[in-house]
Amino acid sequence: MKEYILTETPTEKAVLVGLITQQQNEQKCMEYLDELAFLAETAGAEPVKMFVQRLDRPMNTTFVGTGKLQEIRLYIEENNIGMAIFDDELSAKQIRIIEQELKVKILDRTSLILDIFANRAQTASARTQVELAQYQYMLPRLTHLWTHLERQRGGIGMRGPGETQIETDRRIVLDKIAFLKEELILIDKQKTVQRKNRSKLVRVALVGYTNAGKSTLMNQLSKSDVFAENKLFATLDTTVRKITIENLPLLLSDTVGFIRKLPTNLINSFKSTLDEVREADILLHVIDVSHPSFMNQIKVVDETLKDILKGEKPTILVFNKCDAFTYIKKDEDDLTESTRENLSLHDIKGEWAASGRESIFISAKTKDNLDNLKTLIYQRVKEIHTSRFPYNDYLYETYEEEV
Repeated sequence: MKEYILTETPTEKAVLVGLITQQQNEQKCMEYLDELAFLAETAGAEPVKMFVQRLDRPMNTTFVGTGKLQEIRLYIEENNIGMAIFDDELSAKQIRIIEQELKVKILDRTSLILDIFANRAQTASARTQVELAQYQYMLPRLTHLWTHLERQRGGIGMRGPGETQIETDRRIVLDKIAFLKEELILIDKQKTVQRKNRSKLVRVALVGYTNAGKSTLMNQLSKSDVFAENKLFATLDTTVRKITIENLPLLLSDTVGFIRKLPTNLINSFKSTLDEVREADILLHVIDVSHPSFMNQIKVVDETLKDILKGEKPTILVFNKCDAFTYIKKDEDDLTESTRENLSLHDIKGEWAASGRESIFISAKTKDNLDNLKTLIYQRVKEIHTSRFPYNDYLYETYEEEV
């Protein structure tokens, strides 16, 4: 009998490149690169080294200085690296010049995120939205990304005299973008009908930074099995479940996570996902309190919500992963200013209690304080339900749907 040996696909090794600028200090730059490394791992790459340079602004042609680019090239050649990932979006000109110099695959943060989204999208809706974002990203970079799409387009008189290949490719991409936009209009209409059919129930949406534990919390509250993984963007397809807390039914939705430097095209493409957030009555902003930069992540989510919402919505801050929280206690004679690493969970709870924003601290993984969260959700949902239906305290309907 013939023997077959199963081999795993080799992991691509990658170097990461970032800049310290006037708008981005060293601490923030390293935070972004750590996140970029997590993105690379999620996509299946192995980040092996980070390169950082201090510049007033990115170079128009090579992003980093020529000396730094030579340093990166030497390291790539000596260590058999196949990919370089840059933390900011690159122009077609930058990609072309950098690739000529480094002679490896060049990605930026946007193309890396798009690759993850393309791999994670499961439903026709999500795949269409990701494909639209990919084509919109490609359009201004056709000179670099495309050699040819089709030799010619069908139909007499459709090609102009002397039309170049790049013009043909650009027209094909524009037609594809127009087609995908029409597809999304139909999808949005279907989603709108679905949302109208469940308009009687109070809607609660889970929002937050990617990998904050939204899907795990969704599973605990709804007793379902929504896919949850310790990777960025584990959830792309919005999941909606009807749950009941103390005989009061409500709709709970799990949405795609936000991230710093999230491509604008993706925000625009994921309209149907964001509509779940726009039309929710209550938002549960899930926060990974164990993350060293959770304060910055709160700010990113707040700013993104401000951009996509017409006004403010009742929001409960759900500080998750308390079981994984750690801190370094300062010595009594240490008079230096305390940082996030020096604050205990008790300190953080006190700060947020004094902030005026409604908050609760839980662990979805260990179910710690989950009952108190359910009680809090029940109270807020009942207030809205009672005001909406003053003569009907409870609704009993059968509803379960995965969008």
